[in-house]
Formats: sequence, structure tokens, C-alpha cells
Amino acid sequence: MSAPAPVKITVLEGDETGQELLEQALRVLDPGVLGGLPLELSRFDLSLERRRATENEVVRAAAKAMRASGLGLKAATITPEGSGDVGSPNRILREEVGGKVIVRTGRRIPGVTPVAGVHHPIAVVRMAVEDAYGAEQWREGPEGGADEVAYRRDKITRSTCRAVAEYAFRAAERMRARVYGGPKWTVSPVYEGMLKEELDAAAARHPDVPYQPVLIDATYAGLVTGAADVPLVIPALNRDGDLLSDLVLPLFGSIAGAESVLLSFDADLRTQVAMAEAPHGTAPALQGKDVANPMAMLLACGAVLHHAAECGHEAAAPASRAVYEAVLEASASGVRTPDLGGHATTTEFTDEVLSRTRTKLEVWASL
Repeated sequence: MSAPAPVKITVLEGDETGQELLEQALRVLDPGVLGGLPLELSRFDLSLERRRATENEVVRAAAKAMRASGLGLKAATITPEGSGDVGSPNRILREEVGGKVIVRTGRRIPGVTPVAGVHHPIAVVRMAVEDAYGAEQWREGPEGGADEVAYRRDKITRSTCRAVAEYAFRAAERMRARVYGGPKWTVSPVYEGMLKEELDAAAARHPDVPYQPVLIDATYAGLVTGAADVPLVIPALNRDGDLLSDLVLPLFGSIAGAESVLLSFDADLRTQVAMAEAPHGTAPALQGKDVANPMAMLLACGAVLHHAAECGHEAAAPASRAVYEAVLEASASGVRTPDLGGHATTTEFTDEVLSRTRTKLEVWASL
């Protein structure tokens, strides 16, 4: 019998604590930890220094490699503020791979008390492109004067709305969840109403999935007043979803406690590229201190392995499950970093996850 083809993963390096956490997380992507699962990692330096030196060509090269491998693992990177600088690598990556959807799922962290009595998973499915991000902006009138006017021209496309809506309902089927929330379609029936139309159409295609459309402001209120009494999937516009993610993840204890996944699809909405990362930033104040929480980056590794299994690398499925369980069980055992009320260092938490992952796969193999 021939050896299985290696799982090819494009690794996108980053800045400051983001890079430190990536290096820790990559320790779990070791065949010796993952029961001999063959892996092939291609690394690209997306640090701010390198992006400036190559005028973002390294970002485009990384995107090309990710399109070929179908899988990416990205560290947090710095986005400079100056308008004449290299800008956001995330924007370039999303455009280059045709990313349509970003999924961030908050879930219970064992041993950590959630906020507002939230216990069930909440997945935010947002647009990865269009809307307020990347919109054309300009000002008219006397600068600084009372009559100066600022304008912004946003757009969304039917295809992106359809991808968000359909993926939300498919995710809800898998999670046995309710599709909840939506845009402000009453105030903006033409613009935001397009997403609502696609949600309604997806609901008709998935009649067994509970569907509760709620305006975005009521969605926020519902999250802290009992709407999350069952697992939820919340579809959202790009900016709405960005804000929702920063609310939902801390409800479970920390924004560093969950992974973020960018997805691109083919014409039948089958996944073509999955890039996983931590949703938090580069945390320069924590750099070099070995205290940052590596959960999100470790879970991102689990997510990459999950999508590898969906793409035909069946041996990656138990490895993905082992990583997810090991991360949550480590927290349950009391091994937690300071942001979650513990005393473990970044390295100590990762060591615990590696040990548990290796043991799980060894036991499962013997069975």
C-alpha cells in the first residue's frame, strides 16, 4: 500500500506576539504528535518588514500557494495606519483567494464562567469582502469647516450574500442550531435587504433548520438577554460581523479562546480554500513574556486539519478532533493562561495540549 499524500498547508508568518503564538501552535503540527500524519508546510514571511520590502509581493505569493494547497494557517500581522503604506495583508489574501465568508465560533471554555449565562456555541458567519471595508471614501467642502461633508460608497454583491446565507444554514444543520439575526433590512431594504432576501431563500431550501430573522440591533440585545438558549448561527454583513465577533467571543471568556476561518467556494459552494487564524491582534505588550493565550492558534490548527479531512485527507479527521479536545481538556484540568484566571505560561499550556493530543491518538490507534 502506498503512503498517503501529505497534507499541504501554507503557513503565513506574522508579527510580534502573533508570530510567537504561531511558532507555539506549529508544534502540534508535527507527525510525531499527530500519530504519523504526513504534513508538508510551506512558510511565507508576512511580517510588516517583509511586506514593505517586497511591496506586498510576498502576500500575493502566499495567496497563490494557498490557492494551490487549499489550506492556510496565518499568524496575526500588523496593519500600518498610513494611507501610503502596505495596508492590510488580510484584505489582499481575501481578494486573491476569492474569500467570501469568515466563520468565528464562540464556545464554552471548560473552567471559565461565561458572561450573561451563555452556554451554547454561537457561530458568526460574516462577509469576508465588500460592505464598509474597502469602500470608496472622500470628502467635499472646505476642510475643517462646518459644511465639509464625508462620503462613503459601499457595495455588496448577490453572490457574497448567497454564500453567507447558504453557509449559515449548512453550518446550522451540522450544529443543530438556529439561524438567528440578520442585517437592518427595514432601514436599508435595497442594500441590506439583499442579504435578507438570500437568507429567506436559504431558509426555503433548508426547511428543517430553525430560522429567526432579527434586526442587527435586536440581535445584540438578544445575545445578552437569553436568545442564546440554543446553539446559534448568526449571518452578518462584513462590518456587522466584525463587531459581533468581538462581542460573542469574549462572552465565553476571551477573544483568544476561538479560531477564525476564511473560506472561499466553488460555484456549488464547496470549500476551495480554508485559512485559519487567531481573531486577535499582535499584542505587542505581551511580546517576549510567554504569557499570551495560544488557544486560538492551536484551535486554528485543529480547524485546518478539519478542512483537510473534508478535502479527502481522511486521516486528518482524528487529528483534528484530538487537537480540539486537547485544548478544551487542558483548560478543564486547570491549565490556563493569566487572561483566563490561570498561571500557566504560553509554553506550558502548549506542552499540555501536545501531551494530550499525542496520548489521544495513541489510544485511539490501539482501539
